[in-house]
Amino acid sequence: MASETKKDRLSIIGERIRELRLKAGYTSYETFAVDNGLPRKNYWRIEKGQNFTIETLLRILDIHNISLEDFFKGLP
Repeated sequence: MASETKKDRLSIIGERIRELRLKAGYTSYETFAVDNGLPRKNYWRIEKGQNFTIETLLRILDIHNISLEDFFKGLP
């Protein structure tokens, strides 16, 4: 993990969030964001691995009904 940068780790988290959205049946990040009361632009940034708050991450995980432990399980 020492060789991974902060940006790399945020990208991995963003990809996992994208996978959750797709698994929930949303092909469009915009539709997911609007349906769940999230700002579209902010949600797009999260999926792209740009900096976000833990509060936002928790909100998204609540939408998907997934715990932090399960979300991070298996991530490098």
